[in-house]
Amino acid sequence: MYNYELLEHTDTVNELLARYGVKFGIYKNNTFKEQLFPFDAIPRIIEKQEFAGLEAGLKQRVQALNLFLRDIYSDKKIVKDGVVPEDFIFASSGYMAECEGVIPPKEVCSHISGIDLVQGKDRQWYVLEDNLRVPSGASYPMIAREMCRRSSPSTFENTLLEDNRNYAQLLRRTMDYVNTGGHTVILTPGRYNAAYFEHSYLAEKTGAHLVSGAELKVKEDKLYYVGYDGRLERIGAVYRRISDEYLDPMNFNPESVIGIPHIYDVFRKGNVALINAPGNGVADDKGIYYFVPKMIRYYLDEEPILQNAPTYLPFYKKDMQYVRENFDRLVLKDVAEAGGYGVVFGEKMSKGQKEEFIRLLKREPRRFIAQEVIDFLDIDILDGKQTVPRKADLRAFVLMADEPLVWKSGLTRFSRNPDSFIVNSSQGGGFKDTWVLSQ
Repeated sequence: MYNYELLEHTDTVNELLARYGVKFGIYKNNTFKEQLFPFDAIPRIIEKQEFAGLEAGLKQRVQALNLFLRDIYSDKKIVKDGVVPEDFIFASSGYMAECEGVIPPKEVCSHISGIDLVQGKDRQWYVLEDNLRVPSGASYPMIAREMCRRSSPSTFENTLLEDNRNYAQLLRRTMDYVNTGGHTVILTPGRYNAAYFEHSYLAEKTGAHLVSGAELKVKEDKLYYVGYDGRLERIGAVYRRISDEYLDPMNFNPESVIGIPHIYDVFRKGNVALINAPGNGVADDKGIYYFVPKMIRYYLDEEPILQNAPTYLPFYKKDMQYVRENFDRLVLKDVAEAGGYGVVFGEKMSKGQKEEFIRLLKREPRRFIAQEVIDFLDIDILDGKQTVPRKADLRAFVLMADEPLVWKSGLTRFSRNPDSFIVNSSQGGGFKDTWVLSQ
């Protein structure tokens, strides 16, 4: 199934990735630090039938989340019917009142969804997070596969696996589906963004223009690209890699210098598609995650195919009691944090820290969720010349056009620390290619 010749070329692949600038950046303590994202040549392999089950569950989940987003900014039926508490909507840092009553082109809110999963030692897949704002990471396995093919062609000659180079076609199909007429652009905040490599790489692969906010202009309720000669070209879709609050200084954060004044007004009038739509943060709030299985039953009248990790909301009295009684076996997550930050394990806290944290829970019960610690299935990575087991997750990508499209690949991230469950790149993790077998 797997030709281990590729392992002999691990250093070559990483050298090629470095040459192509496959990096990510982190702002910490007011300092920007850019570093390579270490690649491990042992792929994660998923059997065809197993991925078919994942694919069905991912499509179901993203369909429900899109229906939730359309509902929550319009009729709010799910709130009126008591499925999701009103407090959880309006207290979410991702909820944006400015999005009330706004219908995105083709009614698609989450065009690109990054769903983070882990596989337990029981072989069951569990969803850990839904990323519906600006999910990143698809470019890394794309270019890693390309470099691996170049370094070790024989590895892929007789391996029956899905070709992951079609991500650009899936993304282009999504862009074209919602385009309101005109060019498609990828909007980047610039060179010092953590995922700038991805912005430029996807622009190259999809044929979209890579632009900054200064190159776009609103005129007469339409969006235009300003060429070098001053000529205006109409824009119909913007794959924006800028957070909601910085997108439009006239409608959101007035101090933003990377957004485009009045772009949201153009979007509101249906004259441009924004990929993903503003306001999606209300659906990938870690507190809202608790309710996704209920959303699937409510909107689709189906039982969830993929399971959440067992999750408790201190917001509810019964769950608060459970968290207090089982604190040592739980992981606590701040709903407003991302990238592996704001995550604490009960068993690793001192008695004083536990008491202080429980007092914090009582003061701010909406701020945290608690989850059972999933015993991840270990996967092998290279450590020097040896293979060692490490914890890993999988970010699967679902793109929404006239139907949900699941990329038959994904970003496998792993911890390089043998004692850690945190796999994020910002926490020192590495990544692997994800092979989905075609037979």
